[in-house]
Amino acid sequence: MATDLSWMKERHKQLLESGLAWEPPILESANEPRCTINGVEMIMLSANNYLNLTTHPKVVEASIEATRKYGAGSGSVRAIAGTLDIHLQAEKAAADFKGVEAALIYSAGYTANVGLIPTLVQGSQDLIISDELNHGSIIDGVRLTKAQRAVYPHNDMSGLENALKNSGDAERKLVITDGVFSMDGDIAPLDEIVELAEDHDAMVMVDDCHGEGVLGGGKGIVAHFNLQGRVTVEGGSYSKALGVQGGIIAGSEDLRNHALNHSRSWLLSGSQPPGVAAAQKASIEVLRDEPHHVQKLWDNTEYFRKELNSLGFDTGVSTTPIIPVMCGESRLAQELAGELRKRGVMVGAIVFPMVARDKARVRTQISSGLSKSDLDEVLIHFAEVGRRLGLI
Repeated sequence: MATDLSWMKERHKQLLESGLAWEPPILESANEPRCTINGVEMIMLSANNYLNLTTHPKVVEASIEATRKYGAGSGSVRAIAGTLDIHLQAEKAAADFKGVEAALIYSAGYTANVGLIPTLVQGSQDLIISDELNHGSIIDGVRLTKAQRAVYPHNDMSGLENALKNSGDAERKLVITDGVFSMDGDIAPLDEIVELAEDHDAMVMVDDCHGEGVLGGGKGIVAHFNLQGRVTVEGGSYSKALGVQGGIIAGSEDLRNHALNHSRSWLLSGSQPPGVAAAQKASIEVLRDEPHHVQKLWDNTEYFRKELNSLGFDTGVSTTPIIPVMCGESRLAQELAGELRKRGVMVGAIVFPMVARDKARVRTQISSGLSKSDLDEVLIHFAEVGRRLGLI
């Protein structure tokens, strides 16, 4: 007799009743500024595709050519027989662009965090200090260690300094932060974090998934603060601004060698398909050779945020292309998102437990491919629905 799994059904029912069950929309076209979702054309304001590189001709053609040459997959994990020359070329392109010695590509940003963090500490004699709003993949990576943990209030440098001062006789100290925080769109004060870490002989790891392609001329938050060579681990993702898929860590040659030999999520995962690896390399080359994409992203971001604020919307502490429209109550955020979707604007409602109960918001994410007329159309809908719901 099969094991009783009725608890799964009951748990899903509870999620449905509380409005917290995920029902992913179905994308029926390329992820472009205007795309087809659930059979309806919509303006996309809910994707990480900040530079619209998913459909860039150079990226697409590179993927096609590599698939024809190498096949659809590598047939192995990289440590045994799955490392192709195109993997190494993609890593070199990323390292050169970022201005560091070396890089290593993982299957995803998530596997980079959960696979690398446990290798940077040994046990209870070590200490990990983490920002309270760090991404869930960082939290999961920390949970896989036996190190002591300290959490400092979000972007609070006094809190970080106190944690470092109280680190006592910890053998290894590791400070971890997001670069750009995905819910609020604010930036970690990485320059101050590095200064404090250096004063206390601590390693620094930054997850820059939402900063790559966005900050520092596209090179990320380390370049934004001119900290190359002073950050132990620069983590990132190809699946956001770079428009492809996969995770990456960048830094010293010692870091790459360490991760390659000790990170189980790298050692035990099948390698990136050749077409993906070629697209990763091409996306870095496009970012390097066509900087106007980054400039257009920021032009769109600044215009959209300014207009939302002028309408009376609260966009929180955002300083990046992640622009939340603060609603407070979960019900208001869900109603705003639902009405906008009916009008052809794809946005997401971020509610408890993803954020605090009184911090519900509709999160918008700007891309370089959006035209001014796209943004103006979206602003009209925000204004009409926002007034009706009493948000402005």
